[in-house]
Amino acid sequence: MQVNLTKGVITVGSWTLLSRVLGMVREILLSNLIGAGPLLDAFVAAFRLPNIFRRFFAEGAFNAAFVPLFAKRYESKMEPNEFANNVFANLLAILLILTSLAMIFMPGLVFLTAAGFAPDERFDLTVEFGRVMFPYILLISLAALFSGILNTAGRFAVAAAAPVILNIVIVAALLIAWAVNSDIIVWLVWSIPTAGIFQLSLLWLATRRTGIKITLAVPKWNKDIAKLIKIAIPAALAGGVLQINLLVGQLVASQETGAISFLYFADRLYQLPLGIAGIAVGTVLLPKLSRHLKSGDSTQAQYTYSQSAEMIWVVALPSSVALCLIPLPLVSALFEHGKTTRDDALAISYATAIYGVGLPAFMIQKLLQPLYFAREDTKTPLRFALVSMILNAILAIGLMQIMGWIAVAIAASVSAWVTTILLWLRAKQFGQAASALKTSIVRIRRTFFASVVMGCILWAINQSLQSTMDTSIERVLFAVALIFIGASTYLIFIYLLKAFPENFEKVSKMDN
Repeated sequence: MQVNLTKGVITVGSWTLLSRVLGMVREILLSNLIGAGPLLDAFVAAFRLPNIFRRFFAEGAFNAAFVPLFAKRYESKMEPNEFANNVFANLLAILLILTSLAMIFMPGLVFLTAAGFAPDERFDLTVEFGRVMFPYILLISLAALFSGILNTAGRFAVAAAAPVILNIVIVAALLIAWAVNSDIIVWLVWSIPTAGIFQLSLLWLATRRTGIKITLAVPKWNKDIAKLIKIAIPAALAGGVLQINLLVGQLVASQETGAISFLYFADRLYQLPLGIAGIAVGTVLLPKLSRHLKSGDSTQAQYTYSQSAEMIWVVALPSSVALCLIPLPLVSALFEHGKTTRDDALAISYATAIYGVGLPAFMIQKLLQPLYFAREDTKTPLRFALVSMILNAILAIGLMQIMGWIAVAIAASVSAWVTTILLWLRAKQFGQAASALKTSIVRIRRTFFASVVMGCILWAINQSLQSTMDTSIERVLFAVALIFIGASTYLIFIYLLKAFPENFEKVSKMDN
């Protein structure tokens, strides 16, 4: 089955955009109803535990190992149903053991990931919240397998829509708790496993409609599972390295009350463009590249890579410029309400600007990693991830004494750029399939120029008017105006400069 890259990216990107918008609504409600402090610190730390293992077992390992192997079987009709069922059975067994152990040893997990909580109430709160939310790892990891099947089949919509459910359930829980004057944090914590049940159910039903029927079965060890594990272990370890980076940051931030919350809100802001373009492109790119490489079509692989690069850069550059130059108006409009103060907004904006510097690197990694994964090479990204882990730890811990919790954001951005450069340099060995077309490079350069012009205009307006915005409504309207002016300026310039991403699929059809 041929998958249209542009259509796939638009589908995934649209659903991801909706999810991230709802996510921002969620964060606004959290900042208003709970605010930066012990309760939110505990929730963030507890919720990070299943997410750490989710990315370790699910997103990283399955995107790198399961999708290419399943794609080969699906395309050639080599018993894809039997393979998927056995993978499901083995994954379920592992997850049941992991979840059980985590529930028992939750205090130890919390101490390892947030040692700074030990002297105060945040520790017991995190343990309590963690035991409620950790089963989410079982539900969402199984859901990731179904997503891999759907993406391989070219049915991106349902898999991309699943994260929307999480945010809908959380937002609904927060609003209901507020409306009935109930304990907001209790509703928030229990909304996580509830959302996981809904997500898994949706993806299971959608997978059945593809003809792949997953049922409960006894796990079987065979050469296919052995190969999957062989490919998945480096990918899982690479994903684990990324999570270690997050944990190092959390350990540093846990020394200061509210710091975890500041970094969390800043992370949510830069995750918005990352999800729209970076994750969308990466999701569609892997199965498409796998098929091109399997057929030995380097030209189509180059077209796909070049088109993806243009899509990444056209979003990454203006987003990075905006986050770096006007973070405070954006943060103030979204979070400076209710229990979140001006000082809190300033702290969040500092972290947002630093994450903005690293944003292009985070997004380009989503472009470069599929070049390796499509070739079943997960060891090279692992080696570079280890370099990133060491560098992140040195910077975060080393700079903590000088700069405090903000060292976490600095370390994340610097290590992201180092990893990206290493991936790019090594990818040159792949030849034509990993080389952007000259026309693509020209368009990316024009995109950079348009982003700089947009940034200069936004900075000038912000410097002139930002200090006059006192009320919440004024800050919101000002941020909306900045976004409108910035987006309009950028779109006009990339139109005049002819910098819109090219649809190489149409070009190749015309050539043929």
